Amino acid sequence: MSTAAAVQVALLGLPNTGKSTLYNRLTGGHAHVANWPGLTVELLRGSLPADVDGRPYDLVDLPGIHDLRGSSEDEAIVRRFLSATRPDLAVVVLNASHADTQLRLALELQATGLPLILALNMGDEAQRFGVRIDHQRLAADLGLPVLVISARQGKGLEMLLERIHGFAQLQPGPPRLLPEAELEAQRARLVASCIEGHDHPNPDTQRDRLDRLLLHPLLGVLCFFVVMLAIFQLIYAVGGPIQERLLTLFDGLEANLLQPALQSLALPDFFSRLLSEGLWMGATTVISFMPIIFLFYMMIGLIEDSGYLARSAFLMDGVMHWLGLDGRSFVLQIMGFGCNVPAIMGTRVIRDRPQRWLAMLMIPFSLCQARLTVFVFMAGAFFPRPWWAAGTVIFGFYVVSFAAAVLTALLFKQVFPSEGGFVLELPPYRAPSLGTVFSRAWREMVTFFFTTRRFIILGVIAIWLLNNLPPEVDHLSGQSLAGQIGWAVQPLLGPIGMNPELTISLIFGFIAKEILLGAMAVIYATRESGLASVVVGAIRPLQALSFMMFTLLYTPCLSTVAVQLRESRSGRFVALSLLWSFSLAWVMSFLLYQGGVRLGFS
Repeated sequence: MSTAAAVQVALLGLPNTGKSTLYNRLTGGHAHVANWPGLTVELLRGSLPADVDGRPYDLVDLPGIHDLRGSSEDEAIVRRFLSATRPDLAVVVLNASHADTQLRLALELQATGLPLILALNMGDEAQRFGVRIDHQRLAADLGLPVLVISARQGKGLEMLLERIHGFAQLQPGPPRLLPEAELEAQRARLVASCIEGHDHPNPDTQRDRLDRLLLHPLLGVLCFFVVMLAIFQLIYAVGGPIQERLLTLFDGLEANLLQPALQSLALPDFFSRLLSEGLWMGATTVISFMPIIFLFYMMIGLIEDSGYLARSAFLMDGVMHWLGLDGRSFVLQIMGFGCNVPAIMGTRVIRDRPQRWLAMLMIPFSLCQARLTVFVFMAGAFFPRPWWAAGTVIFGFYVVSFAAAVLTALLFKQVFPSEGGFVLELPPYRAPSLGTVFSRAWREMVTFFFTTRRFIILGVIAIWLLNNLPPEVDHLSGQSLAGQIGWAVQPLLGPIGMNPELTISLIFGFIAKEILLGAMAVIYATRESGLASVVVGAIRPLQALSFMMFTLLYTPCLSTVAVQLRESRSGRFVALSLLWSFSLAWVMSFLLYQGGVRLGFS
C-alpha cells in the first residue's frame, strides 16, 4: 500500500451548481469537518478512490462563490485557502445551463496558475433548455480538461475521476494578473465560439407557471407561509414524538442503569447527584435537540435543492431590505419559531458576514417551541376565561417577538452594515437528491453535537453547583448560591415583578427553556401537574405577564448561545447579543409591570 502523501484536490464552484451532490458522489458521502492552517473556518474533507498506484486523494469542499475578487466572507475564505494551503489540483464546477456567465470564475482561477479541471454539471438540464456547449473546443481554447457531467444521475463521474488521477499531466500556465477588461473580453470570446442557445433558451412552461404563482406579490407570500407552516407541522409532528421517546429512554436508562451503577460505586451523595443531575442532564439536553435539528436540515435541504428556497428569499427580499437584510434572513427568522438553534446554524446561507451577524442577533427573539410551552402553561393558568383570553395573550407575545426582531435590525444595521449586494440566480425546479439531503442533515446534526456538547454540559454542571452549594444547605431554602444570587439580584429584577423563586427559575431557564417549568416545580416543591395552582397562589397575573415578557426576550438558552459562539467565532458578538437581549427584556418587562401597577392592575 502506498505511503505517499495524499493529493489535495479542491472543489470550487458557484452556489446552486450541484457541487454538494458531486462531492457526495465522489467521496461516497463520507466526510469529516477539518480545521485548516491559516483559516478560521471548518471545511469538509473526504477521501477519493486511490489511483492505480495506491496513492490517496483528499477532496476539500470549498464554499460556493460567484467571484474570486469579491468581498464576501466565502470569497475571502477561498482566497486564503488557495494561498495558505495551495492544493495540487482544483475541480471547478459550473452549471452548464449558465456556463456563459459562470466561465468568469474559471478564468479567474486559471489565472492563479492552479492545475484545473472544468466540470460542466447538469448537462442534461442544459440539453433540455437548448443550451449547446462544444466542450472539446472549449477545452482546447482554455488549455485544460473540460467534462460534461450530471452529478445527480452519476453520468461522467468515472471520466472525471480518471482526469483527477492524471493531474500530473496537466501543465498550467504561470500565475498572472488578469485585468477586468481582458477577463471580460476572454469570457465573451469563449461564449461566442463554444456556446450556443444560451441567449434564447427553450421556454420552460412548467417553471413559468410555478413562478407566476410562487413569485406573485400576494399569492407568493401566502404560499410561503403555507410551506413554512407545513415544515413546522412536519418537523414537530415527527420530531416531537421522537424527542419524547428519547427522553423516556433516558429516564429509563437513568433509573435502570445509571442510578444502580452509582449506588454500586458507593459515591458520596453530592458526587452521585452531580453525575446524575449535572452530567447526565447536560448530555441528554444536547441529545434531545438531535431529531429536531436533523429534520430541520432535511426540510431546508429539500426546499433548497428543489429551487424553492432561492425563490422565497427573492420574494421576501423587498420586505427585509429596509432592515439591512435580505430575503434569506426572513426565512430563517420564521424557522426560529421552531427552534433558534438550527435557524442560527442556517445563517450559513448568508454570504455577507455583517448581515449574517445581524440575522444571528435577531433570531433569538423568535418565540421558539420551548418558550411556547411556558407561555401555554402560564396563559392557561392565569387567563383561563373567557375562552379566547389565553390565545390572545400568546398571540400578543408573537407580535412582541416580531417587534423585538424588527427593532434589533433597525438599531444594529448601522453596526453591522451589509458589505455586498444580494446576488441570486434562480435555479430551475428539480427533484431533490435525497441521498445528498440526508447526508448533509446527518452531518449537521453530528457537527452540532460535537461542537456544543462541552459548552452546554459545563454550563449545566455550573448551574447545578450553584443550586447545590454549600453542600449542607437545602437547595430549596434559598441559602444555596443560586438562592443567594436570586436574593442578590432582587434590586434589579424586583422592579419588574420577579420574586426570588421566579428569579431562580430564570437562571435554570438559561440552560434550556424546556426545563423552566420543571425548575419551577422543584423550587415551589410540587409536581408539574400541580404547579399551576401553586403558582397562581404565589404570584399575580401582572407578574405572570412580566415573567412571560422576560422569558421571551432575555438571554437565550445555553444551546443557542453555544451555536452563536460557534457560528460567529466571536466572544464579543455573543456578549453583545446577551447584553442586548437582557437589557431589552428588562426594559420591556419594566414598562409592562410598572405600567400595569400605575393603571391599577396589580
